[in-house]
Amino acid sequence: MKKSFSNSILSILFMTFINFANVNKVNAAPNVGTLVDCGDSPAFQKRLDTSVKKLETRLKKYEPDSPPALALEQQIALTKSRFDRYAKSDLQCGKDGLPHLIADGDWNHAAEFTLPGLLFLYTTGWIGWAGRKYIQTVAQTKNPSEKEIIIDVPLALQIMISGYIWPVNAWQEFLKGDFVASKSEITVSPR
Repeated sequence: MKKSFSNSILSILFMTFINFANVNKVNAAPNVGTLVDCGDSPAFQKRLDTSVKKLETRLKKYEPDSPPALALEQQIALTKSRFDRYAKSDLQCGKDGLPHLIADGDWNHAAEFTLPGLLFLYTTGWIGWAGRKYIQTVAQTKNPSEKEIIIDVPLALQIMISGYIWPVNAWQEFLKGDFVASKSEITVSPR
C-alpha cells in the first residue's frame, strides 16, 4: 500500500513536471491575446482618471489643510502611485482595465502566481493539519464527541500555533506509515 501510494505520487509529480517543461510559447499566446500591458491600456488609464476624479470631488468639500483634506490628498497620491506601479510592471490588463494573472505555464508570468499559490497551499495545509491534529488529540479524551462540538479553545490554539511546521510533520508521519490509513482500516460498503 505504502509503496504503491508513493509510486503514484512520484508519477503525478513527474507528469506535472513534464507538462510544465514542455510549454510552447506559441500555444500560450492565444490565451493572452485580449490582454495588453497595463501602461498601454486605455481602460486602465480611464480607471485611474475616474478614481482620482472621485477623490478630488470629495476633496473640494473640505477646507484646505484640514485633516480630511490632508487624508484625501494622501489617498490621491497613493492611488496614483499604485496605478503607476501597475503601469510600469509586466502585468497585463483586460478590457475592464484591471490587471489579470496569467497562469498559462509561461515562465515570464510565473512570479504572478507562484508565490501566492504556494502561500495558499501552505496556509490551507496548516489549517487542515491543525484540524486533523485536533481531532486526533480529542479522540483520546474521555468524551471526544463533546470536544468536537464544543471546541477546547486553549488546546486548539496550542495545536494551531505548533502547526506551522506541518510539512515536516506530515513527511515524518508519511515515512513512519501513520499518515495514510491501511486498506484494512478503510470500510467499503457492500456491492
